[in-house]
Amino acid sequence: MRGALALLVPLALLAACEREADEPADAVATAIPEDLQQSALPAQPAAEAGLGTPMAERIATLGLLNKRNNVSQDIELKPGEQQRVGDVIVRLQACERTAPWEMPKETGAFVQLLVKERGTEDTFRKVFSGWLFKNSPSLNVVEHPIYDVWVKDCAMDFPGEEDAPNRATASGSDAAG
Repeated sequence: MRGALALLVPLALLAACEREADEPADAVATAIPEDLQQSALPAQPAAEAGLGTPMAERIATLGLLNKRNNVSQDIELKPGEQQRVGDVIVRLQACERTAPWEMPKETGAFVQLLVKERGTEDTFRKVFSGWLFKNSPSLNVVEHPIYDVWVKDCAMDFPGEEDAPNRATASGSDAAG
């Protein structure tokens, strides 16, 4: 095969193709200055340092809509929990929201949605797994003909929030929900 390629492709091009993919032809070796090198990770993760609510203590409020009968309900879950409602199981893996001093305000949750297979007793199929965002619902959409899930809130605290004059505005969630 190489002999046939040599007739069609110039040797310089063949040599360039045989080089490692991560090494461009015009690459120049440089050193990163010490003050710009990535420092080691902190010895203590933020959750253990008391810089935010640990994941296990957060509570997400999710909306679940059955489009067939137009019934919606709120589901409150902690990360790692799941709840079955009829023929659907909603799992929460994580929930986050931006700190009060960060802009834009955003609330999100990593959700999995499992729906019971038709004609089976307890066989469920995963129809969605991903991050859902309160203020950007079109970023990641649950595409199912019967069920819809969305994020309403993620209850968690940040340092200094307890001193905030109005906790509703500090939480990053609007009161109307």
